[in-house]
Amino acid sequence: MQEYSSQAAYDRGEAVCVIGAGAAGLIAVKNLRENGFEVDCYERDTVLGGLWNPQNQHSPLYPNTHLVTSRSQTEIPDFPMPDDWPDYPSSAQMLTYLTAYAKHFGLSEHIWYGSEISHVEPVEGSRFEVVVKPAAGNAARRLRYAAVIIATGHHWSPNLPSYPGLDQFRGTVLHSSQLKDPSRLRGKHVLVIGGGNSGTDIACEAAVNAASCTHSVRRGSWHLPKYLGGEPGDFALARVGGRPKFLRRFLTDRLLKGPASLAARMGIVPEGKPFAEEPVRNGRYMEHVGDGSIRRRGEVARFDGFDVAFADGTEIRPDLVVLATGYRPKFTSVDPKLLGIQDESPYPNLYARMFSPKMETLAVAGLVEPGVGVLPIVHWQTHAIAHWLLVRKSDPERAANFRVQVRTEAEQDTAPAGTSPRHRLAVDAATYLASLGRIIDTLEQEPAK
Repeated sequence: MQEYSSQAAYDRGEAVCVIGAGAAGLIAVKNLRENGFEVDCYERDTVLGGLWNPQNQHSPLYPNTHLVTSRSQTEIPDFPMPDDWPDYPSSAQMLTYLTAYAKHFGLSEHIWYGSEISHVEPVEGSRFEVVVKPAAGNAARRLRYAAVIIATGHHWSPNLPSYPGLDQFRGTVLHSSQLKDPSRLRGKHVLVIGGGNSGTDIACEAAVNAASCTHSVRRGSWHLPKYLGGEPGDFALARVGGRPKFLRRFLTDRLLKGPASLAARMGIVPEGKPFAEEPVRNGRYMEHVGDGSIRRRGEVARFDGFDVAFADGTEIRPDLVVLATGYRPKFTSVDPKLLGIQDESPYPNLYARMFSPKMETLAVAGLVEPGVGVLPIVHWQTHAIAHWLLVRKSDPERAANFRVQVRTEAEQDTAPAGTSPRHRLAVDAATYLASLGRIIDTLEQEPAK
């Protein structure tokens, strides 16, 4: 690639700018290139893989991270994972997989590493001027692109709760993204705050490494083991999902009867119906609760010096508090209004969960929580985006049909039932994939004569 002057914008013609070289960014580059586009992908770090690469300084990986969705439900449709891999690959295997994906499709030659996008601004109707700031301290570059795809993910800006007295707590407080080494748990009295998958996983790590582990959760969630009926749980439930409604309900109830009975025995009472929001998936948690190595508590009320008080009036004195309280979407280079972000909320309002409501050449890939592997969804999202960019100028009639279809799908997209902020991104995988299929069909079908 050649260098560009920082004094004037270099016009890249019909090329597309992709922001981020994590999983979503790599899939976007591949599908755009497959459809004939020139692509420049900018990654602020010096490595690919996004959150799956521990060398990425923004990676939130914590000790012993594994997928909570199974291999068959996580792999990219046109690039399967090796058959001899475990049902639930490790973070190291995920990085190996993404590196192999990039090599197989020749993606690295289209990636600018150590290049942060500091500003994206609409110009000339549907085009964008992008300011690229190199990490090495060289002068910023200004380039113009036909379209921009944001693929920066949503697991890098910690969601930090506020509790009375937290700022004066005398122990150590870490967000889960800072817990890079299990030795930090060893011999400590640990309090883990947060009832999602990260909080549950870290509580299990603390159960075997720490002197004691207390797990604070605000409310009950559905807890699913990683296996149901002798199969990976998400695979078993996906097979049930294709049955008629009455049979689907019957089979789902049968599959969940055991886990629900065990949760009740442990005093865990879920709120709402199964799959009204994303369940917690962990095969070890109930055992640790059952043998007492994890002690569950309700919501934290306040911090007081060395002590932490809970809403039920009980207190503990932890050495280390881990805030497994998730992440907030953050877009640092784009005007929030272009993504439909309103007021103080960090959550975009996108057509079909991916298209800007203001600029039809601006899209976001991977900003969903489907409850199964997100990579297949990103594949079909970026397939739709690439096809849209192809037809928007070359086929006005098909483009018009597409606009109508996307707005129709957006109107039918119901808000998730969960009350937690993380569920603002939740989608039902089967429903959303069907929606993507209808959008893609609109792009690929020949208009009626």
